[in-house]
Amino acid sequence: MFEDLGFQTLTAAQAVVYFALAIGLAFGALAQITKFCFRRMIVGDDRRGAAGVWLTALAAAMAGTQAAVTYGLISFEGHRFMDQDLPWLAIALGGLAFGAGMVLTRGCASRLMVLGASGNLRALSVIVIFAITAHATMKGLLAPLRVSLGQLTLPVGDAASLDALPGGGWLVTAAIVALCLVIASRSGVRPPLLIAAALLGALVPLAWIGTGFVLYDDFDVIPFESLSFTRPASDTLFWAIAGTSISPGFGTGLIGGTLLGAFVASLLTGTFQWQSFDTPRQTGRYMGGAVLMGFGGVLAGGCTVGAGLSGIPTLSVAALLALATMALGAWATHTLLLSRLSRSSGAPGARQAKPAAQPAQ
Repeated sequence: MFEDLGFQTLTAAQAVVYFALAIGLAFGALAQITKFCFRRMIVGDDRRGAAGVWLTALAAAMAGTQAAVTYGLISFEGHRFMDQDLPWLAIALGGLAFGAGMVLTRGCASRLMVLGASGNLRALSVIVIFAITAHATMKGLLAPLRVSLGQLTLPVGDAASLDALPGGGWLVTAAIVALCLVIASRSGVRPPLLIAAALLGALVPLAWIGTGFVLYDDFDVIPFESLSFTRPASDTLFWAIAGTSISPGFGTGLIGGTLLGAFVASLLTGTFQWQSFDTPRQTGRYMGGAVLMGFGGVLAGGCTVGAGLSGIPTLSVAALLALATMALGAWATHTLLLSRLSRSSGAPGARQAKPAAQPAQ
């Protein structure tokens, strides 16, 4: 369709950067306002409210994406989410690692991006290590391990999509959307925030349609993609280092827009605040979590946004497995840390003191 828009000086590859920048600006602002974060929904102190926000966004993303598929604007046939040989081991291990990492860093990748733009130097440090590790897993030192793990696959055929279930894709979509909205309606989240969450979720089908239909050009093909932060973080890092030899893409625009949108929103809402590490031990924990997230995000096929918010609406079984194992990894790590803290405080002779308060993220 792009060739029919009449641009004379702008190619599809160039236009997609501006498009992603706009998507990122909206995502960063909305994510900052709603405190959108998958980790908070699983192990946060305000799980109920966080679930209301996250699931409202997912409902909007699913409804919009499947509507676009129904009207023939986009198709996921041949997309990596629909690979008929499911690399189940890589996805499961990656999901568990990512889930553990986001508990150690107190935020999923998208949330840390937003926090970093709001003055949190811990989050910015994590994102840098996250991007470096993701790049090393895709193209560097860790790539052979990724390839080895990915070779163990399970042939699933048409079952790669939930569309193969009785009733088809719309029945599955309707069931998931209804469940999400019921939970959101009982979450206690104020309607304005739920509306903001729905707008955030609507960015997912908007990105799919933008890259797969509006900007589609037979002579200048661009990747068909939506919101994600694992590969985009890696691509942005590489572009920042070697910008004279490579061109920016959708991921670079998305990262830049998210940072700028969150930064502006934090200034307007008065929530911008400089924060840093408190102790060397905390620094080590965050860095370790960043490595787990970077490695796990690549193996799982995306982060909680890439494989979750954008992946689940495609009805991909691989995306569902990735998000489920991320949740499991987060819950298991959180439980282990609580158990360790309990044993430490309950040991003979130990000081019975409350643990230091953690910053709300």
